[in-house]
Amino acid sequence: MKTALALAVCACAVILVSAAAAEQKSKNCNEVRTAYSSKGFNINDVPNKGVQGAHLKVCPQGFSCCTLEMEEKLSQQSRTDLKAPVSQLSSTLQSTFTQRHQHFDQFFKELLTNAEKSLHDMFVRTYGVMYVKNAELFKHFFHELRRYYASGGAAVHLDSMLSEFWAELLERMFRLVNVQYEFTDGYMECVSRHTDQLKPFGDVPRKLKLQLTRAFVAARTFTLGLALIPDVVSKVSTVSASPSCVRAAMKMLYCPYCSGQVALKPCKNYCLNVMRGCLANQADLDTEWNNFLDAMLSLAERLEGPFNFESVMDPIDVKISDAIMNMQENSMQVSQKVFQGCGQPKPMYRSKRSTKDSGFPGRFRPYSPDTRPTTAAGTNMDRLVTDVKKKLKHAKKFWSTLPDTVCVGDRVAQADDCWNGTAKSRYESVVMGNGLANQVSNPHVEVDITKPDVVIRRQIAVLKEMTSWLKAAHSGNDITFDNEDETSGEESGSGCDSPSCANDKDIYFPTPTPFKPRMVHREDSSSGVRLSPSSLALALAGLALALLAPHAR
Repeated sequence: MKTALALAVCACAVILVSAAAAEQKSKNCNEVRTAYSSKGFNINDVPNKGVQGAHLKVCPQGFSCCTLEMEEKLSQQSRTDLKAPVSQLSSTLQSTFTQRHQHFDQFFKELLTNAEKSLHDMFVRTYGVMYVKNAELFKHFFHELRRYYASGGAAVHLDSMLSEFWAELLERMFRLVNVQYEFTDGYMECVSRHTDQLKPFGDVPRKLKLQLTRAFVAARTFTLGLALIPDVVSKVSTVSASPSCVRAAMKMLYCPYCSGQVALKPCKNYCLNVMRGCLANQADLDTEWNNFLDAMLSLAERLEGPFNFESVMDPIDVKISDAIMNMQENSMQVSQKVFQGCGQPKPMYRSKRSTKDSGFPGRFRPYSPDTRPTTAAGTNMDRLVTDVKKKLKHAKKFWSTLPDTVCVGDRVAQADDCWNGTAKSRYESVVMGNGLANQVSNPHVEVDITKPDVVIRRQIAVLKEMTSWLKAAHSGNDITFDNEDETSGEESGSGCDSPSCANDKDIYFPTPTPFKPRMVHREDSSSGVRLSPSSLALALAGLALALLAPHAR
């Protein structure tokens, strides 16, 4: 009995001594002075010993190392400290996708530049002066492709542009293979109206239209999606913290200072509740954010496969050359159909012809694929897409996991021996869920769930709209086009889009256009000759041999 009593007395003595030591320490504010001045504040603001804290608005009252002025300054510091980790994480995400956007944008633009250069070099070697004299047609073609990539359907209607390119190419080639005739502008308009029915270039225009449309829509939309990510992150991450959030952050981060426990960290679950209350609106972005990223990942798969921009642009010179060869091979049949439908043209006097304009050359010069420009930006599509897919997957759930990402490491205490908002003890409150609706009972942050943040709601709408663009691009459609059928992913024939030929069912134009040739005086001249069937055959043989080199890529 005496032994037990002695032990009890000793225990009480230890408790009293410990309490006295703690009280003495709380009255000594030297550590607080050091920590406070390290934040850039005036050390003279801190009392040497604890003072009565009845005046404090946020931190527990009683003996405290904080004055009201200190509490106000630390509240402002807590706003900065609250923003810092969110800003750091957001900046990293912004930087990641700003770089990826630049890489893809540069890659696509350089592919266009290289494709144009490759076509120019090949056609100079192949067609010589005939190409040089008509080079502006191809230059305009690539110029329009660049405009479409930069500004989309608002600047260039891709389907119409491609139709006009082939119609103009047909006009020029038709004149070159029929140099013995004189054609008026009206006659050539008749020829152009029936380009789709004549199919002078074989199936190349239809296939190339489908490939270009899919590739350009996918590339352009994907690049826009990459550019959107840093913009959304920038706007969302700069949303101001509410007064209630700042108050809760002050209580979590700096009230331990006031109690003289500057090294005491907040409990992890306490930190989670504060951050989930402060970032409730941002967490509501997560659903649409994840939908957007899923759409980006799906389109990335298309860029690796059937909508691969690189695989379409790299051999475009060979494809257009194939079309030109088809026209040359079928020039006599095409001409006869045109003559039947548009009328027999008037022969041109020889004095108006020159040997330089006697038709397309019959000789191809070998074109080595080794001379093609190197792959744009020193990389390729597969490498770029593989990299960006990893980054897109990593960015999923960014906003809903932001509190968990902030409340880690040395920002919190992992054990129960931590700051719970009032004392150094275990944190007992239940951790709230993410999002605005789950903050009704948040014990630390007052959140008005009836008033969502306007900036974040706007970004949710922006993401939703961009997701619809991405899904349309996944099907090969440009959502900015008025007619969805124009860019459908189905491999169907293009038909005749012009109203003037909507009723023409027969390739021979059953109702010929009246044609009145211009009357000119005939003058004999030996200059200029029409290619005979035999010379044309020799020319086509040369064409077939020469095309083997470009196709061997």
